[in-house]
Amino acid sequence: MQRPRISVNFAISADGKISSEEKRASGWTSHVDHQRLLDLRKGVDALMVGKGTLLADRMTMTVPHAKKQPLRCIISRSGELPADLPIFQKPGGAIHLCVTGGADVRYPGVTVHHQPLLDFLETLATLGVRHLHCEGGGELVHSLAALDAVDEIHCTLAAHTLLGGKKSPTLTGVPGAFLETSLTYEIKHMEAHPELGECFMSYVRKR
Repeated sequence: MQRPRISVNFAISADGKISSEEKRASGWTSHVDHQRLLDLRKGVDALMVGKGTLLADRMTMTVPHAKKQPLRCIISRSGELPADLPIFQKPGGAIHLCVTGGADVRYPGVTVHHQPLLDFLETLATLGVRHLHCEGGGELVHSLAALDAVDEIHCTLAAHTLLGGKKSPTLTGVPGAFLETSLTYEIKHMEAHPELGECFMSYVRKR
């Protein structure tokens, strides 16, 4: 399969959750972690996010002060998105919506692809995307991991927060939908900040 190199970035609570059962929006980690999120966007060819994360965080998926903005990719089963989302209001990279199911949808200024996630990754490769960076959510990462398509993981371990909840999502979604096989990663970078109660880590896929 011809696909981009894919990295993901998440904040993880002390009990291994990326959000609460109510889909708590981002912003529960430090300003340093937020800056790291923006820094990880620099130099990538495309950003990708699932519909649920886009709705919860209302992100614009842009890189501050960058002359060339990455493509902004949204993954959704239905393709139904509110017209008032900030991503539609703020200038940035071209928006590509991958609809993996549902009816035909159209949005002004948005390129819509009706295809499975695997095919969409190949489509991005044909568009010149070499590095694709995913910022959520857990269901999307689970789908990527099932394809063994997660090459690098960046995470902030936020030891200052317990999110709890049986239905609170982890890095690969709500616990219970296990991968068919385990994937092995090697730690590439670790940076502890006790004063923040956070630790920044990066892992690469061991193949």
